[in-house]
Amino acid sequence: MDDNKLVPEEAESPAAICCASCGIAEVDDITLKKCDACDLVRYCGDKCQREHLSQHDPSCKKRAAELREEILFKQPESSHLGDCPICFLPHPVNKPRAVKSCCSQTICVGCDYANVLTNCEQMMCPFCRHPKPKNKEEVKCNTTKRVAASDPVALNYIGQRHYREGDYGTAFKFWTKTAALKLGNADAHYNLSILYRGGKGVEKDERKKLYHLEEAAIGGHAKARHYLAYYEWTNGRFDRAVKHLIIAARLGCGDSIKRLRTSYVDGLVSKEEFAMALRAHHAAVDAAKSPQRDAAATAVAAGKIKRM
Repeated sequence: MDDNKLVPEEAESPAAICCASCGIAEVDDITLKKCDACDLVRYCGDKCQREHLSQHDPSCKKRAAELREEILFKQPESSHLGDCPICFLPHPVNKPRAVKSCCSQTICVGCDYANVLTNCEQMMCPFCRHPKPKNKEEVKCNTTKRVAASDPVALNYIGQRHYREGDYGTAFKFWTKTAALKLGNADAHYNLSILYRGGKGVEKDERKKLYHLEEAAIGGHAKARHYLAYYEWTNGRFDRAVKHLIIAARLGCGDSIKRLRTSYVDGLVSKEEFAMALRAHHAAVDAAKSPQRDAAATAVAAGKIKRM
């Protein structure tokens, strides 16, 4: 038996964790806080952090930028749409789906269509079993209740309604509130990027537009990721553009895989990169398929039901 295996690993000494400014160690009742931006150093208080700022600032900004890049180009586990709460299959990218005003749940077309077939006489929400709204006033009433509860889906919906009406200032207020909620909201960030891009309700701001596009992309918004790729491509940063396209394609974005295919033909993307992205894209698309969803699509195409 190896004697070295009998020696327990030494834990990191608390004395090794010291304030970067005054050198006091994190022992007993002394608690240090990390620099929020770079996570490289610790301080015993705000005073020490301010005094050390001039020395730490260059390395902090560099590390913060590196961390941002790591987060930005990390492949999301799924798109921001998530899964249907009824069939638990992922929502397909850029496909219709039903958002229920009663509970703010996003139901796939397959489950919504199945609910129509089984409860045609007494229509209820397939998730919360709330009666289907009879008119726009009931939809508005349901949405108002969800907004009062700070529901991000309802807040985003109200913002979209004001945007369609041309009230960009109010849309900005609702989307800003939605984006600020815990874990944020990819749709709200994407919508805010549109406002900053066009200067609607706000002054045009390229930096803020990119920030919100990146936040949406980090949250799994495939369309935002595709637009980031377009931005990088037009600015000659092809490596970054390809990274964005691959991530979006792996989420199931059809436009991104088409662009990657063209880039592969033009010799801008390697065979290995394109093959990997194509396999992942097909897997994402196939994972979102079901007989119910196919039946719903057929019914819509035949005019048997309205587009959901």
